Amino acid sequence: MSFFESEMVRKELQDIEDLQDEVFGNVFQFQSASKADQLAHIELLEELLNKQQILYFRLQHSDDPDAKRMLEKIKAGATEFGFSRDTDIGYVFRNMMKVVAQMRDHLATS
Repeated sequence: MSFFESEMVRKELQDIEDLQDEVFGNVFQFQSASKADQLAHIELLEELLNKQQILYFRLQHSDDPDAKRMLEKIKAGATEFGFSRDTDIGYVFRNMMKVVAQMRDHLATS
């Protein structure tokens, strides 16, 4: 069975897609949203990042050619955001989680 034929992987990919739709659908209303809605948005963003990070980890440890191709697409996509080709994507995830934590902290103190 290939990596993407796994029921668990397909479910995780669908969850990621659903979360992406929800997060990006609400991003433009974030500034004008209530504190509770902003916090809910941040929690969705954390959940999305966690699921993406887990998928990335699985891709890294798979021997499946399709998984390796997706891993290469992710790395290529990171270069479009200004990262070098050899950037550790795990580092990117850690920094993104720090930013989200800072958003949460800022919201809690404002």
